[in-house]
Amino acid sequence: MRVQLTKRFVATLKPQDRPFELRDAQVRGLVLRVQPSGHKAWIVTWTHGKRRTLGSAGHLALDNAREIASKVISEFIQTGLPSIAKPQTPKITLGAFLRDHYAPWARAELKGADSYLERIERVFATALPRALVTVDSAWVERWWSQRLQTPSPGGGTISKATAWRDLASLRSVISKAVKWGMLDANPLASLRVKAAQPRTVVRFLSAAEERRLRKALADRDAAAATARASANSWRQARKRTLLPTVAPGAYSDHLTPVVLLALNTGLRRGELLSLQWSDINLDARMLTVRREQAKSGKQRHVPLNAEALAVLTTWKTSGPVEGSVFGVASVKSAWEGLLVAAEVESFRFHDLRHHFASRLVMAGVDLNTVRELLGHADLAMTLRYAHLAPEHLAAAVNKLAGSG
Repeated sequence: MRVQLTKRFVATLKPQDRPFELRDAQVRGLVLRVQPSGHKAWIVTWTHGKRRTLGSAGHLALDNAREIASKVISEFIQTGLPSIAKPQTPKITLGAFLRDHYAPWARAELKGADSYLERIERVFATALPRALVTVDSAWVERWWSQRLQTPSPGGGTISKATAWRDLASLRSVISKAVKWGMLDANPLASLRVKAAQPRTVVRFLSAAEERRLRKALADRDAAAATARASANSWRQARKRTLLPTVAPGAYSDHLTPVVLLALNTGLRRGELLSLQWSDINLDARMLTVRREQAKSGKQRHVPLNAEALAVLTTWKTSGPVEGSVFGVASVKSAWEGLLVAAEVESFRFHDLRHHFASRLVMAGVDLNTVRELLGHADLAMTLRYAHLAPEHLAAAVNKLAGSG
């Protein structure tokens, strides 16, 4: 039954023995339902069999009910499904989402998931009890100010670059919540990168530095071979058990093959040290970085050039041919000693990866191929690594001299 509803009419309407409904003559879809108990409720209906209760007539005024009903009908006409009919996303805290949803996925898909999760929980400890929807830009602004006052392990306070990396990890977590239906939208999606100190130019070796590094490696192996031969002469003279000899051209330990392989494949240190002999196919001149060892979580195949193939072939004759290729968990001490011997300053092991990418770009290799070799998820990361040497850029512009 359709009637012209008024505030007075609604207030004085008497209940009956059975529930009944009255349709508003002014706003299509607005219904007043009256129970025998006298309870009156507003209902909106937008198509046959589709309705939702808006609220009690004692708490929701007629004008407000009409406004809401009009909006629902308008949304139905425009989209086919008014927002009131959309399933409600579950209310969940950041801590619960991390524990019950994100952590199981991360441990299955991401390398180093446990340390990554531990860092998120530590850095965003105050946000763990908060509902996901309340971890918004306003909260981030407060967190940002506090984070920049946090003491740094190396002294001073946390840098803006570190704080931004923390924030990027949180945004990634919340993006998964949206994808999995825990949130309607990512409240941090439009967050702009906070101002940070500009990155220094990616470090790679000059031609002279690379020559010194290679010579230091060769000298190190030669010195080890000489020392071993001297030790065995001393032992032989005293009829003691001889130590294994270091053959000419062989490597004294893992450092030379690790460094040379890094220079020729661009593998990360963790990827190199986790290599198994089953990951290497010398006949096919190919090595495989398994998904569980790759930072991206994706398996990739890296071709072996002539030097990389020779390095692995030589190293394979020096020890076990099964299991771990290098059999070590760290190269820190040996690497630091090598840099001193080679007189190379401000150069990290990871910079060997930068050097690999830079040489490829300077040789004319396209960036997408470099991206595939490095195992980057997108080209933006490759652009960060694949900087050219200033001398190479200078040579390029010098080609224009006299061309006009």
